[in-house]
Amino acid sequence: MKQLFLFLLLVAPFFSIAQDGELERKQNGKKASENSSAPLKAKNNQYRIITLDRDTTFVDTTLSIKKEYEYNYLRKDIFGLLPFANEGQTYTTLDFGLNVFSAFPEIGFSSKQFNYLQVKDIKYYSVATPLTELYFKTVMEQGQSLDAFVTVNTSERLNFSVAFKGLRSLGKYINQLSSTGNFRFTTSYTTLNKRYYLNFHYTGQDFLNGENGGITTIEDFEGDEPAFKNRARLEVYLNDASTFLKGKRIFFDHNFRINSSNTNNRIFLTHQFNYENKFFEYNQKTLVSTVGETTINRFGDSYVSSNINDQTHYNKMYNKIGAIYENNLLGKFQFFTEDFRYNYYYNKILILDSGTVPGNLKDNITTIGGQYQYKKNKWNGKFLYSNSISNQSISNFDAKFVYILNDKNEFFFQYQNINKIPNHIYNLYQSSFVNYNWSNNFKNEKINNIEANAKTQWFNASLQVSVLNDYLYFSNDDAFGKQLVSPKQFDKAINYLSLKVSREFKYMNFALDNTVLYQEVGQDNAILNVPKIVTRNTLYYSNYFFKKALFLQSGITFNYFSKYYANDYNPVIAEAFVQNQTKIGAFPMLDFFINARIRQTRIFLKAEHFNSGFTGNTFYNAPNYPYRDFMIRFGLVWNFFQ
Repeated sequence: MKQLFLFLLLVAPFFSIAQDGELERKQNGKKASENSSAPLKAKNNQYRIITLDRDTTFVDTTLSIKKEYEYNYLRKDIFGLLPFANEGQTYTTLDFGLNVFSAFPEIGFSSKQFNYLQVKDIKYYSVATPLTELYFKTVMEQGQSLDAFVTVNTSERLNFSVAFKGLRSLGKYINQLSSTGNFRFTTSYTTLNKRYYLNFHYTGQDFLNGENGGITTIEDFEGDEPAFKNRARLEVYLNDASTFLKGKRIFFDHNFRINSSNTNNRIFLTHQFNYENKFFEYNQKTLVSTVGETTINRFGDSYVSSNINDQTHYNKMYNKIGAIYENNLLGKFQFFTEDFRYNYYYNKILILDSGTVPGNLKDNITTIGGQYQYKKNKWNGKFLYSNSISNQSISNFDAKFVYILNDKNEFFFQYQNINKIPNHIYNLYQSSFVNYNWSNNFKNEKINNIEANAKTQWFNASLQVSVLNDYLYFSNDDAFGKQLVSPKQFDKAINYLSLKVSREFKYMNFALDNTVLYQEVGQDNAILNVPKIVTRNTLYYSNYFFKKALFLQSGITFNYFSKYYANDYNPVIAEAFVQNQTKIGAFPMLDFFINARIRQTRIFLKAEHFNSGFTGNTFYNAPNYPYRDFMIRFGLVWNFFQ
């Protein structure tokens, strides 16, 4: 398999050149003979990417600093996220503003949800000719990361796409294997008279991770002993534990215009359907961990002596039915009702000395709401309000404004007020570990959030102010080497403020791209912990070579965040938990990269964290979880336009 990918890496540019040369020859033949039937080359704006909200972008095969930031496992800019040592593991969230608030409850196990493709992550397509994209990147040890995608329009009105992202990486530490897969299939259809429109997708996703619980003796990691440069020699808490998350989803969103013709006053009927099931499993064969010459039960006492196998099941079904009245002058008015049904369950009921732990959480939530959308000249606004009419009280008010001054200056404002049902893992969990069984009835979380963004020709800036009431979190109930983690609710307000500013300076072929985040939290207890400063600065050089056949980009990226009490990670519940004993941060992360583009092929080569060998072994994602060592990785993104 490695030889195949190396071969593709070497021959990709030549096939890309040949493909484009063939298209150019066809075009030249068209010019030479008026009777020629050779097809013209499709334009870039004929390859469209469409979101669920109908926002449209176009396929972009250019090479920019943005593409460098997006060349990673998540396929997006991960500023504010710190990846764990092995590819495909979880992330430390440095930027609290990355959290997305929703009123409806979810299963939980949030540390395994970073690469789980949600409904809004799925894109739909419309392409003039078949389009293929291949993403490949090397990993830490024994494996590859690949994302293969193809889309085709059988007609102008019907599109299909199929894609699979797969990863296998053994990692540098003991018991750190990552093996993941994301399959997605989409289709889009509209009738000839454009009265009916449909978006449909299916996803099947699974994530298997070895869970080593972190290293046991940080002195060995931070010391100068050459033997421990081989990270597999470092002792870890768990040698045979693993987590497995699996999910399947069927989703469609469609609408029908009642008017037979597209008049000034239009009425639509809309329907959105989402059925999803998820399954989470924690396995641990051996319960006793060895720390030096002592032994410890990392997660406390257990009801069994070996072979822990904790399983959590979750099903949900969501229907949204509505009607839209649209007027060219007044805007778009929508009225809807939502039906949300869930079943979060285990296969048993526990009767303990502390009380009974039920076997499931099951309910049906019904809401009614309305939405108004207005778009006129430079203004664009959307206002949404929904409230439950069932026994569980939830509400959501979301107001957004966009003002586009011109092509280079745009301003965005959002206010959101949510009364949110807790994720299910806070209210119910069952485990073979004695301390990991609970049944709670927590209050709803109340979130007030204000955001303001400015994208200007001089700089980009974003401001966020949040007030969190009845905030839910996990914390450790033991301070002597064990992790006895349980959910808590903070009964006072937490005030969060962040300011992020980005600016790029250019001089001839050189550029300096800067992003700086400042965060401040006001709270009576240290519950929500974030670094005050997070920064990323990239100095790079760009230029064309070989008569503009090759575009080259090379530079150095500096990442840094200030010291703070970062959340620790617990594999039993796959959640981060609050700790106030160990600070991490204040270590530089320097990456050197050389990227190139030949036609539609982009090649990436990076020396990651190359300063780790001379700035000291004090780099961590979380207490006992070291960040990545220096390594060289490479890969490509290759587009085919047929």
